[in-house]
Amino acid sequence: MASAARLCRKCILNLTPYVPGKPIEEVKRELGLDDVVKLASNENPLGPSPLAIEAMRNALDNIAQYPEGSCFELREAVAGHLGVDPDMLIFGAGADEVIHYLGVALLDSGDEIVQANPSFVQYKAASTLMDCPAQMVDLNDWTHDLDGMLARVNENTKMFFITNPNNPTGTLVSADQVEAVLDALPERCLLVLDEAYYEYADDLNYTRSIDWIKQGRNVIALRTFSKIYALAGTRVGYGVAPKQIIDLLERVRAPFNVNSVAQAGALASLSDPTQVSRSREQNQRGKKYFYDQLDQMGLSYTPTQANFLWIDVGRDCREVFNGLLRLGVIVRTGDIFGCPTHIRVTTGTDEQNTRFIESLRKVLK
Repeated sequence: MASAARLCRKCILNLTPYVPGKPIEEVKRELGLDDVVKLASNENPLGPSPLAIEAMRNALDNIAQYPEGSCFELREAVAGHLGVDPDMLIFGAGADEVIHYLGVALLDSGDEIVQANPSFVQYKAASTLMDCPAQMVDLNDWTHDLDGMLARVNENTKMFFITNPNNPTGTLVSADQVEAVLDALPERCLLVLDEAYYEYADDLNYTRSIDWIKQGRNVIALRTFSKIYALAGTRVGYGVAPKQIIDLLERVRAPFNVNSVAQAGALASLSDPTQVSRSREQNQRGKKYFYDQLDQMGLSYTPTQANFLWIDVGRDCREVFNGLLRLGVIVRTGDIFGCPTHIRVTTGTDEQNTRFIESLRKVLK
C-alpha cells in the first residue's frame, strides 16, 4: 500500500493542524480537578441570550430535516441589522469557513497573500491549502505594520488580511489607516477585514467596512456569532462583501453548511436588545480589573480592544501555563504565536477574573 504522504497533494504536508485551547473536560481528566476555569478561547463568559437558547430548543423539533441552505431568515435579519442587501452576505460554519472559501474560490497557482504575524492562523492555512505563499509581516508594537505589509504587495498579491482587532494582541488600526491601505492596493487584490471582535471595540474611529462594501470596493468583512453573541459551539459566521464577490464564494460553499439549530440561535440573538450591551459592560469591567491588577504586579500588557489580554509574564509561558493549569485555570500560551514569554487571557466573569489574578500571583511567586 502506498504511503499516505504519496497519496495527497504536496502542499497538504505543509499544513499544521489547528490546535484549539485546552478543553475543560480534558484538564479535569488529566489533573483530577473538579473545578476548572477556561480563559483560553475568547468565549463569552455570560453565555448566549435566553432567547437563543429557547429558539435552539424549539428548532430541535425539525432536526430530521435539512436546514435551509441559504440561511434565508438569518440572512434577511443580518442584512437589516447591517443595512446591506441580503445578497451581499455569505454564511459559514464560523467565520473560518468563510476564510476557507476565500482561498478555494479566489487563490490560484502563483497567487500570494499578505498578513500580519502573529495573527489568526487560518489565513495562512487557506493559502497553504491552495499552494500559495503567505507573506508574513511582523507586528510593530503589537499592531499591524501596514507600511511593511504594503511593501510586500506585488503583482501576485491576491488577498491582504487585516485582523481588526488583532488576535492575539487585541490591538486595532483605525478606519483612516485601513482606508489608506485600501486606496494603495492594486485592483486585483481583495482586502479582507477580519472583524470577529467588532462588537467589543470601543475606539470611535474603528471601522467603516460596511460603507466601503456598499460603495462596491474590493473589501470583505468577516464577522461571527461566536464571540459577543456567545454561540461558539454552534459555529455561525458570515462575510459581507459586494455581490460579485459573494457570487464567487457561493460557488464553493458546501450545501447545508450552517445547521438549522445554529441558524435559529443566531437569528434569536439579534432580537435580544441587551445581549451585546451586557457583554460589553462585563468585558469593560474585566479589562479595567486586569489593568489595575497587572499594574500592581509590574507586568507588561497590551491594552486591548477585544475580550482578551496579551500579557508578558517575563518568563517561559509554558511554565506559567502549566502552573495555572494545576490551579484549574486554562489560558493560551504565546509560544504558538512565536512569543515565548506571553500569554493570552480571555476576560471572564468577575469571579473568574479574580481567580486568574490570584492564581497568576501564586504561580509567579
